[in-house]
Amino acid sequence: MTVRAHKVRATRGERPPALASLLVLHASELLTLGGTPGPRTREAASELGLVEDGAVYTEGDRIVDVGPTSEVLSRHPRASVQLDATGKVVMPGFVDPHTHPVFAGSREHEVEWKSQGLTYSEIAARGGGILQTVRATRDATEAALAQDGADRLRAMAALGTTTVEAKSGYGLRTVDELKILRAIAGAGRIAGLDVVPTFLGAHAIPSEFDGRPEAFVDLVAGEMLEAVLSDRLASFCDVFVDGGYFSADQARRILTKARDAGLRPKVHADELSDAGGSALAADVHAVSADHLNHASPEGVEAMSREGVIAVLLPATSLASHLPFADGRRLVAAGVPVAIGTDFNPNTWCESMQLVIALACHHDGLLPAEAITAATINAAHAIGRERDVGSLESGKLADLLILDIPSWRHLGYRMGGNAVETVVKRGRVFDRRRLPE
Repeated sequence: MTVRAHKVRATRGERPPALASLLVLHASELLTLGGTPGPRTREAASELGLVEDGAVYTEGDRIVDVGPTSEVLSRHPRASVQLDATGKVVMPGFVDPHTHPVFAGSREHEVEWKSQGLTYSEIAARGGGILQTVRATRDATEAALAQDGADRLRAMAALGTTTVEAKSGYGLRTVDELKILRAIAGAGRIAGLDVVPTFLGAHAIPSEFDGRPEAFVDLVAGEMLEAVLSDRLASFCDVFVDGGYFSADQARRILTKARDAGLRPKVHADELSDAGGSALAADVHAVSADHLNHASPEGVEAMSREGVIAVLLPATSLASHLPFADGRRLVAAGVPVAIGTDFNPNTWCESMQLVIALACHHDGLLPAEAITAATINAAHAIGRERDVGSLESGKLADLLILDIPSWRHLGYRMGGNAVETVVKRGRVFDRRRLPE
């Protein structure tokens, strides 16, 4: 059977079945992102593994064969479903390495304050920002948080994202941080996406600890972290290192203890100022340092030396009127670069396609570098490089069919949705009919 967009229906909360076998063939451009092992740096960051008239064959939830259509067909002439990608681009599903999708409420009124020139810090001082979302999230039930999170994940999937990192951080007390992490897992199950959980108890100082930041750090590094570890709710631990949030020394206490207990460190680094976050990330051997709008030359050099991945978040710079991170400087320094949406109530952006374009137009990434940053380097940034981020035999069958004539249109188009079909773990969705 040959179809152009196979529609699979599922009842609410259920994943459609994986196909026994799937053959995607005649892609005008097949981007495998295969090749150089490890996070891509410098010239390797532009290696897309391009195959003209390419094909992918999968069985169950895994890729079996990738290459020119004539060769793949000679080895696998039949499949349960065939998708004709003539004139289209086929590539790995996007990996979003930095999101905050589980929260209650919204902050649309802050757009007016931004339009009036208020800064991120000034909005927080007015009672907006993170702590407003914390108040709403504490009042929400776990079930409601999971369902809202799943709705947001489905919106991301319709735009081509198949694997998502998701942070807590809107609870800021033990019971609510655990609630959010459980809701993150539930949202992933409902939406049918792979979601990688990160504990971000040190996102901000809650109002009940106003003036007592060290006491809150003790809580995060003690009771809160121990509860997260006991329930095995997270893979990573993150801290927001910046003026008005947490110092590098406070973050080091939390991240060192988390690392020693088995959670890999991440750092919200140098978003609002040079607070030493990038250098800290290198010092604690963090997997990634994220934002980096104000990273120092010394911090960038240290990240390069230690192999810390830079996760750039241009949609947040756009939404919060912040400087854009200098991607060209990072690439030149040999730092591997990934990009993410930073989806959160301040930056309501579900689209990795938009982020790719913003990274090209404002962060200085070449289009090929931005695609690498949204796929294989993003997979490395969340520890999932063995399963996702490239189209290679043995990896998960996560891929996209894009209705564009060339991969260069990803950095060129500033809006809309080029995704025609999403394949997640061998399950095929028309993007207009994701599971409800």
